[in-house]
Amino acid sequence: SQKISSPHLMSPSSFHALVTGSSRADLEVYISGIKVTTVYKNTIQDISGCRHLGIAYEPDTVVSADPETCSKLTCSETAVLETIGCGPLERCQGNNTCVVDTTCTVTGPTVINVHGQLNFIKDRCAYSLVSIPSIPNLYLVANFRDRRREDVSLLDSVILRLDGPGVHIHLEQGGRVWLDNSMLTLESLPQLVHGVQLSQDQTGVTAKLSLSNLNISVFFDGYTAQILLEGPAGSSVEGLCGNSSRSLSDLRLSEYSSTSCEMQYSEPADTTIDCTSVTERCNLLKEAPFSSCNTDIDPEPYITACTDTLCKYPAVDGLNCQFLKAYARACSLHNHAQDGWTSKTGCSSEAFCQDRTCSDHEFCGEKTVSGDTRCFCRAIFSSKYQEINSLGDATVCMQDSASVTLVGCLVEDKRINYSALQLNDPTCRGQVDELTHMVTFSFNSSNRCGTVVTTNNSYVIYKNTIRSQNYSFDVITRNQFQIDFSCVHSQPNIHTATFRIRDCSVAQKISCGAWNYTLIIKAYTDAGRTQVVQLNSQVRLNQRIWVELETNGLDGSMVTVVSDSCWATNQASPTSSPRHDLIINGERYSDCANPADLTVAVEQNGLGTSTLFSFNMFRFTGGSGEVYLHCKLHLCPKEETSCIPNCNAAARRRRSVGSKYEGEASIGMSWTH
Repeated sequence: SQKISSPHLMSPSSFHALVTGSSRADLEVYISGIKVTTVYKNTIQDISGCRHLGIAYEPDTVVSADPETCSKLTCSETAVLETIGCGPLERCQGNNTCVVDTTCTVTGPTVINVHGQLNFIKDRCAYSLVSIPSIPNLYLVANFRDRRREDVSLLDSVILRLDGPGVHIHLEQGGRVWLDNSMLTLESLPQLVHGVQLSQDQTGVTAKLSLSNLNISVFFDGYTAQILLEGPAGSSVEGLCGNSSRSLSDLRLSEYSSTSCEMQYSEPADTTIDCTSVTERCNLLKEAPFSSCNTDIDPEPYITACTDTLCKYPAVDGLNCQFLKAYARACSLHNHAQDGWTSKTGCSSEAFCQDRTCSDHEFCGEKTVSGDTRCFCRAIFSSKYQEINSLGDATVCMQDSASVTLVGCLVEDKRINYSALQLNDPTCRGQVDELTHMVTFSFNSSNRCGTVVTTNNSYVIYKNTIRSQNYSFDVITRNQFQIDFSCVHSQPNIHTATFRIRDCSVAQKISCGAWNYTLIIKAYTDAGRTQVVQLNSQVRLNQRIWVELETNGLDGSMVTVVSDSCWATNQASPTSSPRHDLIINGERYSDCANPADLTVAVEQNGLGTSTLFSFNMFRFTGGSGEVYLHCKLHLCPKEETSCIPNCNAAARRRRSVGSKYEGEASIGMSWTH
């Protein structure tokens, strides 16, 4: 007999050979050292067959399915090999049944789909992650937004949409979960919400649901989302996690996006990044303990995602561990424990920035000095303020009020506690919006907050300052912060109007009980009262005027003069209308400047035998140009505790009924133009 041995007679799936024997010998056929058959002399025999995984099979052979692998092999009569088993996204349950069991990972700007293929998201937009054709009411949406750089978008939130457009469950940074517009409070024990089991622990938030025998588990820690799909064989997955044949534009969902999807941004490369060190860090996924999982879950997509991202984006805010953590969790979902990976990499399994709430224009990041976390402004949002070197919006000026709003995260960039800022008056603090972290400072006619009023020709300028509280140590001060803001009001069409005083001074003799004195009213154009308004003096609109009520014949050691009220009319009668108050004597305000006119300042009242106040000159709208000034005063004996009106108190009251004071006197003067 002869021996024919040839490993090349068969292809990996089948082989065909025709051996003809002679009268001299029988032939034995061997393949890879294995005897296949014996061909006897004087015969013609077809020795075609199949080979699978190094084993040869004769034609018309059926090998029953292995329950553990769900595999079945058939070598047909014509030597055609056919193997039947679980699909690429399936696993065998051990009872000869295949089920879908696959994971999609979304982290940073990357999506590693169920086929292990990698997608990079370069715009700031929302995308469909998972949709199931057999379950039309289910969508899983990922929203990508900017953080520290305008040109790099990272996963920001995940939306689970149920029942068409009806129910939206939002998973956001800091472990926040919203049901439509209501925030939910979660615990480690699952809470059922519209058929979805929601739970939260120190690693993140998990949402689980079952629809049409398909189990879906969504995990989100604020930076990485991992979707586990389990269900009957043949289930189809669409979206970024599934069918890779569709373009990104087809999967874009602009209605869920916070910003315009079409805007393109660019920034200079970050020259501080060492890409060599980044690559070494990312390649840890091929070393122990990660390597034990490499045969089941390919680390290459995770390594590519890691290196591509960290070579152009700084490794802060937990990003240095983010891709390693994502791979470790993907392995654990498929029963590969990665014991010791945190100690080897210096990472934590807990969620970064857990329980810290930031506004829509902010993200949670780490302080580079202390390592603590806080809310930072997103790059695109802050750029519009940086271009004009501003920390907030423009001042809003109204007729009797003004306000300015600062951006909390921009102020914090200056290492200033925005909630501790104040105006000129330390009691006037900013109002902080707890949702947006915007802080608004304002003053109005009822509370000036230390506003300084000045004039410039026909303009009235109201100026205040936002400042930090002083923290002084002997002769040094730290953390100084100061922003001036102002409002300018003008009176067009009448700025050329001038006034002349009818009498340069008005005097009258007053008799009141034991007191006989002369009361004189004078007007000045300077605070030092050196420039008296004469008959030929011209006073312009908005020009500041100081009015002094002076007495002669009073003993200043026994009595003081208090101006109760001063007002103006456009007619000689003090009771005529219209009337404009300058100093008010009312239920709430006593002997103090009218809060509705921010130009009025009472500079001396109740201190001696004269009073002094100032205001900006005005005229009555539609009137004849006449302005009559009226003042009413009284004498206050010094035996009382104090004769000085309390104009700075939060709640002001009139003098008590039992207070001792002498009878009232009135005097006035007038202007015309």
